[in-house]
Amino acid sequence: MVDFSALKKRSKGSLDRLNAEVEKMKAGSTSFVDERVWKPTVDSSGNASATIRFLPEAAVDGDDALPFVRVWSHGFQGPGGSWYIENSLTTIGKQDPASEYNSKLWNTGLESDKDIARAQKRRLSHYSNILVVDDPANPENNGKVFLFRYGVKIFDKITEKSHPEFEEDESFDPFNPWEGADFKLRQRKYQGYPNFDKSFFTEQKKINLDGKELTDKQIEEIWKSQYSLNEFVDPDGDNFKSYDELLAKLNRVVGFDTQGGAKPPVVEEQSEATVTELPTPTPAPTAEEVDDDDAYFAKLAAAD
Repeated sequence: MVDFSALKKRSKGSLDRLNAEVEKMKAGSTSFVDERVWKPTVDSSGNASATIRFLPEAAVDGDDALPFVRVWSHGFQGPGGSWYIENSLTTIGKQDPASEYNSKLWNTGLESDKDIARAQKRRLSHYSNILVVDDPANPENNGKVFLFRYGVKIFDKITEKSHPEFEEDESFDPFNPWEGADFKLRQRKYQGYPNFDKSFFTEQKKINLDGKELTDKQIEEIWKSQYSLNEFVDPDGDNFKSYDELLAKLNRVVGFDTQGGAKPPVVEEQSEATVTELPTPTPAPTAEEVDDDDAYFAKLAAAD
């Protein structure tokens, strides 16, 4: 409850605060930016560097939660120029119209269809809570907890530490506040896309800020301030549209006739000359997020 005297004191600046919030809402009307999600700030060359610490499972998500969640999505531009950018229902173990359509394309056996399926394939992202240790471009972020969205390459670096390829390499939990390690994020532009190959974990140590180890009490405060990851994979949440909604959008983007009810798009037997008349979709520019998923399509085709 707001204290009345505090309300009266704040009222002198209420108009400015109101107008500032309205302007923020206007600015967000065309594009939504989740301020909980941290991103490195790149320079004019497309490079960025920062030090972050991956955090354990959030207190709000319960004892059985993991410190990361995986979200599959599709992002591609159809022949008419419209974009299909949606989370895939396969994330939550359900049938997804875009995946079904891709399996139909793959099952024709034509390389032209496979090219279209590859351009439309699922992309894998991970979400974790992080503590920003050093953000040179935005030092006001230092010491704060954020969500971090990252792709396959960074996740591979995590698994390289938790499950080393060679037995003689020591393993550790990168999400452990006491025995984990800082992550030196090194982003560079490579072949037009962000690349994280030069990122690495430092030596194992307790969470450290400004050269000082945090106390267990400080670590507990950080743990309690983490964001829920469950919302990203909640079947009843806002992160996923229904099958029929996704199907309707897919039909619009790829140019199918939507009359006749909600049925998955079906690729009929056709000549290669006919197939190549349909331009290959343009994938969304998220190369670092791409998971090589040809095996997934082949599996779906075999089960068709």
